[in-house]
Amino acid sequence: MTITRAELARTDPTTIGLLDFDSCYRAVRARDNRFDGQFFVAVATTGIYCRPSCPAITPKPQNVDFVLTAAAAQQAGYRACRRCLPDAVPGSPRWNLSDDLAARAMRLITDGVVDRDGVDGLASRLGYSGRHLTRILTAQLGAGPLALSRAQRATNARILIQRTTMPMSDVAFASGFRSIRQFNDTIREVFAMNPSDLRRTRAAAAHGASDAGVGSVTVNLPVRQPFTPRWLEWFLAAHVIDGVEEFDGTSYRRSLDLPHGPAVVELTLSSTQITATFSRLDLRDMGTAVNRVRRLLDLDADVAAADEVLAATPALAESVAALPGIRVPGSVGSTELLLRVMIGQQISLKAARTHGARLVGALGEPLAEPSGAVTHVFPTAVAVADRGAEVLTGPRRRVDSIIATARTIADGGLAIHPGMRRDDLRSALLTLPGVGPWTADYVTMRTLGDPDILLDTDLVIRRSADAAGLDLRHTDHWSPWRSYASMHLWHRHLHTSEPMLSPDERTSR
Repeated sequence: MTITRAELARTDPTTIGLLDFDSCYRAVRARDNRFDGQFFVAVATTGIYCRPSCPAITPKPQNVDFVLTAAAAQQAGYRACRRCLPDAVPGSPRWNLSDDLAARAMRLITDGVVDRDGVDGLASRLGYSGRHLTRILTAQLGAGPLALSRAQRATNARILIQRTTMPMSDVAFASGFRSIRQFNDTIREVFAMNPSDLRRTRAAAAHGASDAGVGSVTVNLPVRQPFTPRWLEWFLAAHVIDGVEEFDGTSYRRSLDLPHGPAVVELTLSSTQITATFSRLDLRDMGTAVNRVRRLLDLDADVAAADEVLAATPALAESVAALPGIRVPGSVGSTELLLRVMIGQQISLKAARTHGARLVGALGEPLAEPSGAVTHVFPTAVAVADRGAEVLTGPRRRVDSIIATARTIADGGLAIHPGMRRDDLRSALLTLPGVGPWTADYVTMRTLGDPDILLDTDLVIRRSADAAGLDLRHTDHWSPWRSYASMHLWHRHLHTSEPMLSPDERTSR
């Protein structure tokens, strides 16, 4: 018997912390890889935890428990299965489906906030005390922020151990551990192996990385299926800003502004995985860099569930069939995203790219070692606020709005991050000059990875819906996948009237 995603939660498929035992066990018995990363199987008789699709003999129901995070399994004393590598699976879509505290905290933990700022820093961003946050996460996810962050470090360490030749001491500190002893103890507890023994198993690793030169690592990122990369390739290519990005028809390359310094990533997309080569990377930022790429490409989305819901609407069925597993592009930097969207309002993509390239060339920080056409990181809010008036051109009102927004961010009046509530972020954006409902919805959708924002004020989407006979006032039956409906409506319009091969002619909002 198969299982539907709605059965995974007792009451609401987006409810964090609730897993129905019978539904989960049916998924395990079927070895259903759709649920890899959405929950983990802890087996009492072996002391290991697995992904639902683990090829090992299915354990008896009285011997298993189900947990939402690898950290919860590790905290209960379970070690990672060596056959199915449960840490090497796509992340859970639950963190974007829900807007509650646990989900918002997980979005920041995976970005490395606890490693950089501690539990108090994480709690401050979320507006709670550290004690309250720890209590909530432990109750809902089975582990507190320190344990959740520790699981992230263990995964980063495994990749570096198995797929690079870095000395173990360098791996320890690059993965975020405070000491060699803490690193050794964690690896032994999580994987039941010493770091040196774990390195000897590198040939058997299903997912990992390889050396690509000094300060460079190539990582194969797993993708939740189905996945058709054509839409993302078109979207990324259509919005390339010279200096920050380039697309050569095969690979997409861009700079990343990371906590310990800038880096460059080159992404090659296939239907089964993403090959990401990070260069000029301070390896302490590896986990953060991987997380930001995954969010940019929306790799953890439960797109099979979205396709199932949207294909039930005849007007969208053809697009769903043509692009199964369409993704909603995210972002690698919230400030960059907001400023770029404001620059591109009411002008063509080609013009937006020209204005953006001029800004990058004048105010972006140059890379110490350029990578092809990628020469800068996107300008900071401080740089745009101080000198934007010298570079930006166009209607005075738009230029003033961009500079005022940059000044607000630079002065700390607005902090945009993936841990915000959707309504709070949208409301904050609407207080900015020059930001209307479309910009607020679009930036919120891409910053949070929110799957349920319908861009119903977008002219292209409205025209596409009108041509298909769809009434955008009545879309509750698409929830919680309205962001994906927006992508399909965009694609439908481009496919029928403005081919993807000519993105520069499309009007940007």
